[in-house]
Amino acid sequence: MTETTHLLGLLLGTEQDWPTAFESIVRHLGPVSDAAGTAHRYDVERIAIEPFDLRATPRHDLVIDRLAYWYYHPREWLKKVALMDDVYLLNSPFTFQSMEKHAAYCAMMRLGLKVPDTVLVPYKNPREHAKYAPTAAQYNRPFDLDAIAERLGYPIFMKPYDGGAWVGVSHIRNREELHRAYDESGQRLMHLQKAVAGYDVFARSLSIGAETMVMKFDAEQPMHARYSVTHDFLDAGTGEETVTIGRLVNAFFRWEFNSCETLIKDGGVYPIDYANACPDVAITSLHYYFPWAMRALVRWSIFCTATGRRPRLDLDTRRYFDIGDRADLSYTEKLVAYRGLADDYFEVEHYRDFCASRLPHLDGVVLEWVEGAEFDRLLVDTVRATFPVHEHDHFVAHYRGLLGAWARDERGRLG
Repeated sequence: MTETTHLLGLLLGTEQDWPTAFESIVRHLGPVSDAAGTAHRYDVERIAIEPFDLRATPRHDLVIDRLAYWYYHPREWLKKVALMDDVYLLNSPFTFQSMEKHAAYCAMMRLGLKVPDTVLVPYKNPREHAKYAPTAAQYNRPFDLDAIAERLGYPIFMKPYDGGAWVGVSHIRNREELHRAYDESGQRLMHLQKAVAGYDVFARSLSIGAETMVMKFDAEQPMHARYSVTHDFLDAGTGEETVTIGRLVNAFFRWEFNSCETLIKDGGVYPIDYANACPDVAITSLHYYFPWAMRALVRWSIFCTATGRRPRLDLDTRRYFDIGDRADLSYTEKLVAYRGLADDYFEVEHYRDFCASRLPHLDGVVLEWVEGAEFDRLLVDTVRATFPVHEHDHFVAHYRGLLGAWARDERGRLG
């Protein structure tokens, strides 16, 4: 039997919990054989930031990027290894502009998704640029902020076009709140977006490669309580539509590690935020769903490298627009066509067969690890690093209970 070794790279900021989990699961996994009988072995490395020769050959076969959306030096390294070396990347470094929300809104509106009406307004205060003031004086036109808000209809949200983690987001119900929020926006470029008032469910979908987990979400809760352990909170049709929207967004932009926020009202699914360069996968946020996320991330990394899946840098948007621009297709018919394109991009059937035939032992590896002392130490350390001292005992017990519930459910699923 021939053997090959793959190095998986993690490009990280301040995160410690999920990288430790990912490393541990990969190293417990052992070799994975492909259809030709080659044994694929794996190791994981946290990537350091250092000078790089543009002609140097990288050691990594796949890189999970959690840093380059704000740190430009590693972003340029990712571009280099993508263009010159075919390193597989989660996610593409060539779509960061779309991850700033605006382009993602535009694309999905054209494809016919039910994105709420949205307006981009100019900066409230001048940018720190020598040419801004004379350019603004000559070309910026006065506009009526109140008229825009009234056309959209209250309530509305004002949110940064490039924001994340709900930073700078304002829920606006009247003229006074509108002007206060705009005044406070300063030098940030803002969207005004029609609110989906009185929605029934807030769903957040976490997608990793060909897998998606749709979770009930409450943005008004503290981070540790935003995800509810609630199953079957959407009917089958709405759940499938929610998965399709997330997978469509990801296939369109070549994102393979992303989250999508949707509001469900009267059976309609309204995407409101679906361009997240660095989706939340912390233990303290995902809790019950954390083992699923780690397993999916390991599965997709192994699948991409063991099967020789080639990275796709071209967006091929015309195939999607050709569907979206057709007036003879209903919304439902377009979703079916989009799902076909997305499933083809993610090789869903091939992926499922690979997981069933080549990675059947991964479920047991993850379950054993979550029930073991190594994971418990990681959980305790993460709680101590996240919460104040007087809350440590409470949250350790809280998370042990949630992860214990996952382990019981998983044992039941595995029989």
